[in-house]
Amino acid sequence: MKSLWISVAAAFLLASAVAGQDPVMVDAAHHSVVLENEYVRVLRITLGPGEKTPLHAHPAGVAVFLNDVHNRVSPAGAEPDETPRKKGEVALIGASRHTVENRGASPSAVMLVELKGAPAAAHVERDALQVDASHYTLLGENDLVRVIRIRYGAGERSVMHDHPAAVAVFLTPGEFRMHMPDGTSGEPTAAEAGTAIFAPAETHEPENVGSTATELVLVELKGR
Repeated sequence: MKSLWISVAAAFLLASAVAGQDPVMVDAAHHSVVLENEYVRVLRITLGPGEKTPLHAHPAGVAVFLNDVHNRVSPAGAEPDETPRKKGEVALIGASRHTVENRGASPSAVMLVELKGAPAAAHVERDALQVDASHYTLLGENDLVRVIRIRYGAGERSVMHDHPAAVAVFLTPGEFRMHMPDGTSGEPTAAEAGTAIFAPAETHEPENVGSTATELVLVELKGR
């Protein structure tokens, strides 16, 4: 596992070091940094109809589609991929160099969680997928991440469970209160649709205190 994360970090550094590769540097019109720390860099990628990016590079990561998207992704030296994507779909991607063109009739919006390094491994005794399958669904998994869809109806509450460090990408607005193992409860926290939050490893019991259902994608980072 450690060698895999070293490879991811090396790929990120290589992509950043090569002139004209970092999308934030060469294509700030379409790529913006939502959050960054030692483990991830999260980019919001937006393209209007017919718009195209220059050639750029990404390390391994997870793409979360914020709306219905019809993009043409053309990797360097490989055949293009023009698979339409629906809002809420995810794609686990390897390090790549490519251009992207919006072939649809409406703007496209994608949140890309770029992987930089692994946090320390967290102890997960109460796996959300096992103890609360009504709210948590597995979307994909590899050696680096596990990706989960979370859906809560208005007023619904989970059971106590554990998560490693993760990035939460909200597909709809959400307002949650976290109940903790010691019996305390935090203040309600609200997030707008299309936002991303980094969450450290934690044990908690979420409650949707909003008046509507909410949906988000959780990208859990597998530790070293």
